[in-house]
Amino acid sequence: DAKAYAKWLSEQTGSTYRLPTESEWEFAARGWKMEVWAGTSDESQLREYAVFTVNSGNRTAEVGTKKANEFGFHDLSGNVFEWVEDCQHSTYHGAPTRGSAWLEANGGDCNQRILRGGSWNFKPEYLRASNRGWNFAVNRGSNLGFRLVQDLP
Repeated sequence: DAKAYAKWLSEQTGSTYRLPTESEWEFAARGWKMEVWAGTSDESQLREYAVFTVNSGNRTAEVGTKKANEFGFHDLSGNVFEWVEDCQHSTYHGAPTRGSAWLEANGGDCNQRILRGGSWNFKPEYLRASNRGWNFAVNRGSNLGFRLVQDLP
């Protein structure tokens, strides 16, 4: 559905929208400082940047209610896990080195896609910028979402 929406939005606007690659997502979350979480490396400040078990009220929050990271992005840690373009691989062996999406090459399973960022119903360790999960691409849930990248001409 996320990819279908990106295609529709691209057709409506004449711009190209797509899911970010896993490496693009991680860079956007970490920033230049290579933060542990999106916006801070201090777990005691995490409530200011992320929606997770201790401050979610058992639901998602309106986007942008927490502080942005150094690039101005909100909610890269917490709120909802975000789908990225990459397919599930059991290891990083053979991963692309130039930021492109890692699809079926080297044993990828594109019925399962990578999720990043943690969620409103998860503990802080799942919100770390390095944490990665996966789910079947057909699954839906209140803790799953996506953000799009707009390619510049």
